[in-house]
Amino acid sequence: MAYQGFAQEYLGMPAVTRAYTTACVLTTAAVQLEFITPFQLYFNPDLIFRKFQIWRLITNFLFFGPLGFSFFFNMIFLYRYCRMLEEGSFRGRTADFVFMFLFGGFLMTLFGLFASLFFLGQAFTIMLVYVWSRRNPYIRMNFFGLLNFQAPFLPWVLMGFSLLLGNSIIIDLLGIAVGHIYYFLEDVFPNQPGGKKLLLTPSFLKMVFDTPEEDPNYNPLPEDRPEHQPRDQDQHEQQHPQ
Repeated sequence: MAYQGFAQEYLGMPAVTRAYTTACVLTTAAVQLEFITPFQLYFNPDLIFRKFQIWRLITNFLFFGPLGFSFFFNMIFLYRYCRMLEEGSFRGRTADFVFMFLFGGFLMTLFGLFASLFFLGQAFTIMLVYVWSRRNPYIRMNFFGLLNFQAPFLPWVLMGFSLLLGNSIIIDLLGIAVGHIYYFLEDVFPNQPGGKKLLLTPSFLKMVFDTPEEDPNYNPLPEDRPEHQPRDQDQHEQQHPQ
């Protein structure tokens, strides 16, 4: 019963959230079982461009460290806010959601070229949290029962928590910066006087991820209308006349 409940919950996750969280968990499991090592995953421009280890452009977003508090903490926030975005403001817009992934990953990779950052998954999670928090500004949050605040403060609370744990806040600041750039270009600038939408999802992503909308003005031919389609019994009688 527990397995069926887990399977039902897993299959009920939206597609992008399910794919990304699964990739993160499987990557961590592979490292934990010593099938691969973090040295094969981390972001290294020299190995990417000179040794053509292109996979590092993706794998550095999938590894959140060994199993432990930090890993589970990041997975919970990644799953929660990725899913809420996909089922909320990106509902029915899977291609736009994938484009946000690509846009955010591209900016973080550019920054990674000039900084000694090896894994960018945590920054990516903070970006998702930031975008969700700015689109839900009036939701009240509670952090471990200690702090109560409005949703837009959540990324900063998480950054303060990282600081208390002794971690570098560069990753958190990068996620906040990239999240703000996306939010500004997508939600703020197009609504300003003289502004326009600059982030346009490529048509090939829409073809792959979005279900084509039916044309409300489409008028099928009479023979294509349901009332003129032969019933299964009629088709059977035509194929096997008595």
